[in-house]
Amino acid sequence: MSESVSTAEAPLRGLPPGDAEPGIWQRYGVVAVFLGPALLLLGVWVVYPTIRTIIRSFFDRSGDEFVGLDNYQTLFSDDTLLTAIKNNVLWLLIVPALVTAIGLVFAVLLERVRFSVAFKVAVFMPMAISLFAAGVIWRLMYEKDPDQGTVNAAVAVVKDAVTPSGVLSAAQPSTDALQGGPKGGLVLERPLEKGAVAQLGLTGIRSSDVPADAEQAVVPEALAGGITGVVWRDFKPGGGIAGEVEAEELGLPGVTVELRDENGRSVLETQTEADGTFAFEEVEAGSYRAAIGPDTFSEPYAGISWLGASLITPAIMLSYIWVWAGFAMVVIAAGLAAIPRDLLEAARTDGATELQVFRRVTIPLLAPVLTVVFITMLIYVLKVFDIVISVAPGSVQDDANVIALAMWRTSFGGVNDFGLGSAIAVFLFLLVIPILAINVRRFRREV
Repeated sequence: MSESVSTAEAPLRGLPPGDAEPGIWQRYGVVAVFLGPALLLLGVWVVYPTIRTIIRSFFDRSGDEFVGLDNYQTLFSDDTLLTAIKNNVLWLLIVPALVTAIGLVFAVLLERVRFSVAFKVAVFMPMAISLFAAGVIWRLMYEKDPDQGTVNAAVAVVKDAVTPSGVLSAAQPSTDALQGGPKGGLVLERPLEKGAVAQLGLTGIRSSDVPADAEQAVVPEALAGGITGVVWRDFKPGGGIAGEVEAEELGLPGVTVELRDENGRSVLETQTEADGTFAFEEVEAGSYRAAIGPDTFSEPYAGISWLGASLITPAIMLSYIWVWAGFAMVVIAAGLAAIPRDLLEAARTDGATELQVFRRVTIPLLAPVLTVVFITMLIYVLKVFDIVISVAPGSVQDDANVIALAMWRTSFGGVNDFGLGSAIAVFLFLLVIPILAINVRRFRREV
């Protein structure tokens, strides 16, 4: 019997036995089908515009003449554009750090309150609207008039609680018998002694400014051991005699009246009644002068000019932080929920205080999450645009200017200098690249 020997070819490396080598379609066709549309869109909407913008930045306003680096030179020499760069630096230094810090504080504190869900919804709610709409909201809240602007209305409540405004702010003496002004008060020139009656007439008071509880003014009776008087609105419809209390003339309640000695020092103080009368009882012998105190004329709170040139940038930053604090809180809270609780309990068992646990355990474990929030905010802050243009009035947009807004105003805001606008866009692109590189490097390290 003859011995038969059978041989078999070794399978191709990397393929199961019996499989043929894949063709070009199997290797590249599926990849092309899935990535092709995305690459096409990236090329049309990202790559080509980027290259075209870079090329356009070396030409003049019309795009006909090559100007080299002139546009970039203008970028760093024009005062308006330098203000935009300076403001962006302030945004980078302040906003990402504050957003991350506020989000961290909210996330940690909300673990200890019962209404955490409701608070998270309230803080995260601004993320549901656009930055432009948020800017419109804060534009209205920043109105200077306390009757219209919410922020100034809140400040007015605190201010009136500490230093209330006077009953009258624009009143003037009706006769030459009263001398002085709002800062030092109005002083009756005629000296007063025991038993005297002082008549302090005021004019220049609108009907709407007269206190609601004002009654018909009357001249009080003299006190044997004291000094009395009246403060009234010396104005009678149809005409009257200045310096005399007449029918249809109202007393001014709530007015501060001082009794001053010969040296001008206030020795007694009181307030007028509804009919404008006042009385100083038990007055020592001597010569006095009656005066309407300066606090009577203190003007009501007029509001802070949040939309003015000096405060517009901090005001916009505050509104931006209001929008993004919810985002930071939710992301950090998710990272906080992933921290092993036994580590925190072990630190407390070892005697660490809550502040030490927060500083030495919680924050180090949350470092990757905090980095994500911080870097994300750096990128968004560099691109901030819509909230600036919606909050800042046109008169102060130069003071609130940022790079993205400067690019839009230069290219499409009436200047129509597309060469300089392209240079600004390229500069902004170069600023974003290092932050993106750091982010990509962090992603690779985590993987």
